[in-house]
Amino acid sequence: METRQLLVETMSELMWERGYADTSPRDVRERSGVGQGSMYHHFPTKRDLAVAALERNVADLLPAASELDGPGDPMARIEAYLMRSRDALKGCKVGRMTQDPQVREDPVLLAPVARAFAQVHLSWVKVLSEAVAAGELRHDLDPERLAHTLMAVLQGGYVLAIAQQDPGPFDDARTGALDLLRAAAPLTPNDENKKPNDENKKRKGTS
Repeated sequence: METRQLLVETMSELMWERGYADTSPRDVRERSGVGQGSMYHHFPTKRDLAVAALERNVADLLPAASELDGPGDPMARIEAYLMRSRDALKGCKVGRMTQDPQVREDPVLLAPVARAFAQVHLSWVKVLSEAVAAGELRHDLDPERLAHTLMAVLQGGYVLAIAQQDPGPFDDARTGALDLLRAAAPLTPNDENKKPNDENKKRKGTS
């Protein structure tokens, strides 16, 4: 593997595991096997290497999110993306960076993270708008707000899973989000016809 690529991949993995603040240039050299001279030839500072690593993490995230933009039924794409296999205990490569104070406080380091979430948000808005147009979700739902909600469910699910060292909360969060989306489907004529009967049953049960 080319030296520069090896350094970027190593920094990417270490930042995912430990964060930016707790990853040192020595850690990168020891894991990659790259000498100090070669490392500083490609990346004069730790920050330079971190920016390249963050760009790589973004490049890993966006192809997965592009599944939302693919062909076919919008709700099927939404379900496939929500339930896609993920390592919940490692968290999101990009989202975890927002928990690192040195990343949050550095506009250059934070920029790739913010850009990635903005692009994922657009993909969510697009597929949710398609689901509304296709009659799979109610027309009174706001795709912009719902996109933020679903992104928050996934990121929050990672946090719960890591805190409890159990992927269960992450799986429950995304399954629950899918349940809520299904509940937000428009009522069919059959559903409308059932309503009076259900009300009558309730009245008979309480009389």
